[in-house]
Amino acid sequence: MCRWCPTGPGGALPVGSVAQVRIVAGSARGRPLVAPPGDRTRPTSDRVREAVFNALWSRGVLDGAVAVDLFAGSGALGVEALSRGASHVTFVDRDRAALRAVRRNLEVCAVASAATVVGAPVERWLADLPAGTRFDLAFCDPPYAYDRWPGLLAGLPADLVVAESDRPIEVPEGWVCERESRYGGTWVGFVVPPDRGARRRGGR
Repeated sequence: MCRWCPTGPGGALPVGSVAQVRIVAGSARGRPLVAPPGDRTRPTSDRVREAVFNALWSRGVLDGAVAVDLFAGSGALGVEALSRGASHVTFVDRDRAALRAVRRNLEVCAVASAATVVGAPVERWLADLPAGTRFDLAFCDPPYAYDRWPGLLAGLPADLVVAESDRPIEVPEGWVCERESRYGGTWVGFVVPPDRGARRRGGR
């Protein structure tokens, strides 16, 4: 029997959701997450999240980070970030079932007060961001068929982007993929914009 169970009245899962993965580490370690049913949402597996977040921790970018989880789905990446010390995460997805799952997962993991949940198409939301908005960290895990990566990254004001796909992605001119790994059918890259890449190459 699990210690933490994201259930509604009478022990049932929230309507329109299914059990999927668990938080790997941090304040909410072991708590199970839910995701909408069907194949529209593809939660990042525990194994991949553990590897990704170990790498992020080694870079010192998690503690106190202001992050955004784009194409949030179940919100597994953003909730994991909050569990591990991020100060705030904005979750963006256009799918209503996904948004319900995100809100439920935030509540179960007791991190809802550090989150903002936005129901909107990702690219439109990015285009409407106020001038000067900046994120320390962005998670981007769109459907594998997504092919508009250069435009998405060009409009994303983040110092580090964790991109997930089934293949290496195309990045805008000047952007640098500093780290890439493959986990079975999943490719994950750490991508930085031109100014960050130049600073790292210069040792600053």
